Amino acid sequence: MALLEIRGVEKRFGGLRAVDRVGMDVAQGELLGLIGPNGSGKTTLLNLLSGHMRADAGQVQLEGRSVLGLNPTQLTRLGVLRMFQMTRVFNRVSAFDNLLVCGIAMGLNEAQAERRAVELLEELKLGHVMHLDGGQLSGGQKKLLEFGACFMVPPRVALLDEPFAAVHPTMKETMAAFIRRRNESGQTFILVSHDMPVVVELCPRSVCMNAGKVLADGPTQRVLNDPAVIEAYLGEEVDAGGEGQAHG
Repeated sequence: MALLEIRGVEKRFGGLRAVDRVGMDVAQGELLGLIGPNGSGKTTLLNLLSGHMRADAGQVQLEGRSVLGLNPTQLTRLGVLRMFQMTRVFNRVSAFDNLLVCGIAMGLNEAQAERRAVELLEELKLGHVMHLDGGQLSGGQKKLLEFGACFMVPPRVALLDEPFAAVHPTMKETMAAFIRRRNESGQTFILVSHDMPVVVELCPRSVCMNAGKVLADGPTQRVLNDPAVIEAYLGEEVDAGGEGQAHG
């Protein structure tokens, strides 16, 4: 049984099918890339999986349990955590306290949350800014802080929406290395990214969406070489060797 089973999921906005009968399986410990041009439905699908939108049809099961329609709090308690494209941190408390609050909210006691926060801040190379308010951090540091918040209690599934967007290359490598280590230890990810070199490097398998549908699903290099995928990007640069970058 797959960890996450997605079957026939739909989301309509008026006459527009933003997600159109999407289906896929995500195995335990998989690092799945979710790619596609602008407006293809990637972020909407993450919104449905994380409970931030309600689907109009379909089924989603987490280890055999139906979870479609649960709210974000319920899904967080089941271990489905979401990192947003637009960074969300508490600007008026320290980086350390940002993580502390998240850890306690997810069931850690104060001592456990303090230890975990320090570990994550050091691993994400934020130890030197741990006592600065969230609002004083750079955009990339805020991304790393939000990233750390998702892992105060390791999730069963981490949904990452463009975590590398507008991040300094050094911080991007810190984040990519963190993802790689966690995945090697069995953490499951769905990664939405326009950064094709990073997707090629990190994700053995990718799903490409276009116009709300799954266009291709398979080994990442094969998906990027699929003529239908190349056509869907309408001339945007999708280099199967990982050197180009698709925007969408």
